[in-house]
Amino acid sequence: MSTSRMRAEIGEQPEALRRTLDALLPRTADIAQLARETRQVLFIARGSSDNAAVYGRYLVESHTGRLATLAAPSIATTYKRKLDLSGVLAVAISQSGKTEEIVETLDWAAAGGARTVAITNGSGSPLAEIAEVALLTQAGDELAVPATKTYTTQLAALSILGLGLGADVELDDLRAVPDEVQRIIAITESAPALPEIVEELAQVPGAVVSGRGIAFGTALELALKIKEACYLHAMGLSYADLLHGPIAVVDDQTPALLVAAEEGPTLSGTVALARRVTTAGSRAYGIGGGTGLADASSLALPGPALAEWVAPLGLIVPGQILVENLARRLGIDPDVPRGLNKVTQTD
Repeated sequence: MSTSRMRAEIGEQPEALRRTLDALLPRTADIAQLARETRQVLFIARGSSDNAAVYGRYLVESHTGRLATLAAPSIATTYKRKLDLSGVLAVAISQSGKTEEIVETLDWAAAGGARTVAITNGSGSPLAEIAEVALLTQAGDELAVPATKTYTTQLAALSILGLGLGADVELDDLRAVPDEVQRIIAITESAPALPEIVEELAQVPGAVVSGRGIAFGTALELALKIKEACYLHAMGLSYADLLHGPIAVVDDQTPALLVAAEEGPTLSGTVALARRVTTAGSRAYGIGGGTGLADASSLALPGPALAEWVAPLGLIVPGQILVENLARRLGIDPDVPRGLNKVTQTD
C-alpha cells in the first residue's frame, strides 16, 4: 500500500523542529522584554492551533506561575465587545497566519492594551505583520490538509515562549526533542501493536481520547485528527472530565485511547483509567506513559523519552502515524479529507 503526503510530512518533523529551535531560541530575550509589562497570557487560536494553545496554557501556568487563558474570538469578531486587556500578553497562533478571525482578534487585543505575539508558519503573513513579536516556525510547506509538522513546530514555539516567560525548566530537555522525535517515528512504525490497533479501530464507529494536564492538548489533537482524517466520532476529554460521566460511553464499540508522558503527576491517573476501562471489558490503547500505561492497556504504542514539559512535542507523533495508517485502511486519502481546506475562514 502506498503512503501519503501526510506520512512524508510526519517524517519531516525532526528537521522542521531543529530549524525552528535554531531560529527561535535566540528570541527568548524579545519575549522576556515584551512580557515585563504583562502579568497573564491570552491565547488566540482555532483548530489544531487551539490544541497547541491548550499545551501553551498548561505550560505557562505550571512552569511560569502566570495565569493563562484561551480567548473566545467571537467576543472580538461577532460581539465586537471592547475589553480592558492591559497587563495581558496576547499570543495568536495560526499555521498560515491568514485566518481573518485570528488576525482580527489579535488586532482587537492590541487595541485593548495587550502586548502581542504571533506564532505562525506564514512568513510575511497578515498575522506576522501586525504582531509586536512574530515567532516564525520553520516547518516548510505543508501540503497535506491535516496539520502535522506545522502543529509540532507550534508546540516548539510555545516551549520557547515559556522559556521567555521564565519557565523553571531545563533547556537541554527541549534540545533533545528533534532526535527523540526521529527515534519515535522509527519505533512506532515497527511496533507490533500498530497494525493491531489500526485493525481494531477500523471495526468501530468511534473512540474516546483522553489525557490530562500537559498531555491534554495532545488528546484533543489526536481526537481531531481521527475525526478529520478517518471520519470516526472521537471525543477528546481530560480524564477528570471523562470520569465525571462520559466514561459510560466507553464500551465494546467505543474504545479509549489514552495519552501520557513518561513521567509527571498525571501519569498514575492515566494508568488507573486504563485499568478501569479494561476491567470493564472495553479496549484501552495507550500512547506513551512508559511500561505502566503499556501494561495496563489492551495494546500500546511507545511514547517519547522526554521530560513532561516537552513531551507533547513527541507524544502526538505516534498518534499521527496511527491516524495516517487508519485512514488508508479505511480507504480514505488522508491528504485531502472531505470538507476541509488548508486555510479555514470563520467570522
